[in-house]
Amino acid sequence: MPAIEVGRVCIKIAGRESGRRCVIVDIIDKNFVLITGPKNITGVRRRRANINHIKPTEEKINIRKGATDEEVAEALKKARLIKEEKTE
Repeated sequence: MPAIEVGRVCIKIAGRESGRRCVIVDIIDKNFVLITGPKNITGVRRRRANINHIKPTEEKINIRKGATDEEVAEALKKARLIKEEKTE
């Protein structure tokens, strides 16, 4: 299982969003990835993250590189990985 890949569901282990789930949207370089929650679902906004600050899970969704938050949310719903939307 390649751990760091587009569509991999991860858990943030550092920073203010630690403990929340996110999805890898793009790989920037060997140290950084672009992640999103999306914010309206998990509270994690789209941002660059160090790969040492995320923990990959077994779950993976089928999205394209650079997918929008709406596309990620739709893929999460399709894969039944959403419990309920966050209302903030």
